[in-house]
Amino acid sequence: MSLDITDSPEQANGNEESLILAQTDDRQRIVPAIEFRDVHLAFDDKVVLDGVSFTVRRGVTKIVLGGSGSGKSTIINLILGLLKPDSGQIFIDGEDITKYDEPEMMGVRKKIGMVFQEGALFDSLSVYENVAYRLHEERVDEEEIEQEVTRMLRFVDLEDAIDKMPIELSGGMRRRVGIARALVGNPSIVLFDEPTAGLDPPTARTICELAIKLRDLEDVSSIFVTHEMNNLDYLSSEYAIVDENGHVLFEEEGSRLCLINTEVIMLRRGKLIFSGKDEQLRKSDDPYIHRFIRGK
Repeated sequence: MSLDITDSPEQANGNEESLILAQTDDRQRIVPAIEFRDVHLAFDDKVVLDGVSFTVRRGVTKIVLGGSGSGKSTIINLILGLLKPDSGQIFIDGEDITKYDEPEMMGVRKKIGMVFQEGALFDSLSVYENVAYRLHEERVDEEEIEQEVTRMLRFVDLEDAIDKMPIELSGGMRRRVGIARALVGNPSIVLFDEPTAGLDPPTARTICELAIKLRDLEDVSSIFVTHEMNNLDYLSSEYAIVDENGHVLFEEEGSRLCLINTEVIMLRRGKLIFSGKDEQLRKSDDPYIHRFIRGK
């Protein structure tokens, strides 16, 4: 970009600095948040992942579909460094973590939030203490912890439950507390492992709406592991906006907007059999994909 010849030296320097910052931000966004390159993993004779490659771009939700035993949750364990591939490479923010040891992975995990299937709350701790758990371990000042916990519970619309115990919460509320806990520290990546399993459709939709808010309003990159097609419908057809009164609204994809920040991959027996948009998935002529979509 050339500078306007009418710029003063101070203005020119300011423009140059702005351009450098913009270019730096663009370069950072080009680097995928998560990347798998030809990843193989087997336990004895059982192949779990067979040459899996994919990327998750900045601010994108990657929906990982597949039946039981297809390798979906294994992807999350590899990202967290809980498993190591037999071959291939795994990158987080352009950093090759494939051979990282536990101390090295601790630093990587600070930028990742993890949402477990059942919420995985500590039953002996209150909602406040559950959400604040990592901050207490890091010995953060209590006043700062209170602000962060309140902010996260407000995000998941559970501020009124701050003093409750997990046993007092419904299944959906427990999952939402789990999401609030995962968001402490503002992670740039969030991993959802079957977060709607066992929930009724309205509650499952609420969990998906939280994932949409993270994607569209917080620019979070995420992996959403699921075997439920309803989740695909919500995540790939709706987007979140904030109206003039500061309220979050959910609108459907249509003639005004085509979602480009949600992508789908499907696994079968450890192999990647589909990668693309949800519209392409539905048009696939693969018999397995057809049965999966129909729930058979």
